[in-house]
Amino acid sequence: MPKKAYGRRYAQAIFELALEKNELERWQSDLQQISDAVADKEYLAALESPKISFKKKSELLSQRLSGLNPLAMNLVYLLITRSGIGMVADIAAEYRRLLDSYRGIEQAEVITAVPLDENDIKKLTDNLSAVVGKQVVVKAEIDPEILGGIIARIGGKLLDGSTSSKLIALKRELVGTEKKR
Repeated sequence: MPKKAYGRRYAQAIFELALEKNELERWQSDLQQISDAVADKEYLAALESPKISFKKKSELLSQRLSGLNPLAMNLVYLLITRSGIGMVADIAAEYRRLLDSYRGIEQAEVITAVPLDENDIKKLTDNLSAVVGKQVVVKAEIDPEILGGIIARIGGKLLDGSTSSKLIALKRELVGTEKKR
């Protein structure tokens, strides 16, 4: 099973535990702290190394992750023993998605050919919110290769209104028409 699927399972279990104990924000903070700690490639390599004892790894972790919820620390230990500490960023991201979904918020990745100003982002946010029926938070990216229009990814849906995709569709249509003659 791919590690991303394992990350989703861990995130789902953590989310259910956090919801049960009414510690949604605490877990969000702890997961972010863990994710930030293992973002250092050398530190991560040390935690994943079979040559370093579990005791030494736990000492390294307790130094860097002080103030962490004991259950979150147990998660870290579990991930280390199962060689899964490298997927903690995936776990944190999936937990964030679950938390946003629980709150009725949907993340939207929007790609445009040119930068959007605040007014454009506000209008786009309002329009996308109307489409999905939830509050939307827009993360805007720029890709000049789409030529114009927008591409939006929201909760597994792709809305492609880019000029480049329209040109590709037109080309396919023209080629298809040419073959029929």
